[in-house]
Amino acid sequence: MWKAVASNALTLFIVVLVVVSGLLAWGRQVYTGPGPLAEAICFRVEKGASLSQVSRALEEQGAVSDARIFRIGADYSDKGTGLKFGSYLLPPKASMGEVLAVVTAGGQSTCGREVNFRIGIAGADVILRELDPATNRYVEVVKFDPATEAAPAAYVDVAQAPDMRWRVTLAEGVTSWMVVDALKRADFLDGALETVPPEGTLSPDSYEVEKGSDRGALLTEMTARQTAVLAELWAGRDEGLPYETPEEALIMASIVEKETGIPEERKQVASVFINRLRNSMRLQTDPTVIYGLTKGEGILGRGLRQSELKRETPWNTYVIDGLPPTPIANPGRLSIEAALNPDTTSYLYFVADGSGGHAFAETLAQHNENVAKWREIEAQQGQDAATGVQSE
Repeated sequence: MWKAVASNALTLFIVVLVVVSGLLAWGRQVYTGPGPLAEAICFRVEKGASLSQVSRALEEQGAVSDARIFRIGADYSDKGTGLKFGSYLLPPKASMGEVLAVVTAGGQSTCGREVNFRIGIAGADVILRELDPATNRYVEVVKFDPATEAAPAAYVDVAQAPDMRWRVTLAEGVTSWMVVDALKRADFLDGALETVPPEGTLSPDSYEVEKGSDRGALLTEMTARQTAVLAELWAGRDEGLPYETPEEALIMASIVEKETGIPEERKQVASVFINRLRNSMRLQTDPTVIYGLTKGEGILGRGLRQSELKRETPWNTYVIDGLPPTPIANPGRLSIEAALNPDTTSYLYFVADGSGGHAFAETLAQHNENVAKWREIEAQQGQDAATGVQSE
């Protein structure tokens, strides 16, 4: 009898073991296999949401087939408490494991609606965009200038939405005054700005912020990023450069930034000014003259006059020797790198070549030839503009 009971118990145990093994295999296959999503969706993890709440929402939106298996897999992988607030793009057929990786990875949100407050040299604008999950591309909904236009209804209607992302983007070459002036008009930020940070100390970059963030704290982050970039690149600088401090390199980088918008030219432009310093030649660069007139508070909006080229200011490099006393803008990483790792050339001059770039020269005679060519291009462009003809 006891043998029969033991045999039955052993049989039952084996059956249970087989069933449990089958369930585990099935659960593993469901967790790692392709998910039910036919098209990409934008999924939002709310602040403070629990694993149970997120798993149910994923099941309701068709991203996972079974909320319980998703929770078990999350706990088994020790990611059950690693959910990150934000909006995330879940691709078609994403497995539960892939979905979990997305919503626990952290970093910037990857989809949803976004307001990008862009600060450029000519002013600031606000762009409301929305990601189309089907194409994984942002679609511009509305764009306006907060300095001259009232916020459109399309912006006002969604500005309070919980899934809204907020971003502040600085263009390379903006001045610190321009940044502060623009941030005062960013209606989604709080906090007063009483002073303008030193020129050149803000990093042109994109900053994701939360609504109600402090303006001063944002400037502190911009400063910290620029400080880190400068320290990193200064440590890897070429030998024999005519700078005694990182601050002098930052001044040069700001000049390079204002002289060319073509990344491939930055190191050549830097080489020209470095060669001039080494040859005890004045830099003679117009952007420094303009900064001496405007102090970075807006743009000049016209060409320089001969009297202004001769006017003595601390920044007029037609008058002063060496570098000006401060940067003339906030340079980006590429311009700082160009100032610290310039090309090795014999160039001493450059002038616009009509293509958006510059023609470089080693001698004054070569430079004068390039200038003459540029004057011809300018004259032709003026004639075309007067007659309404477009040059090819």
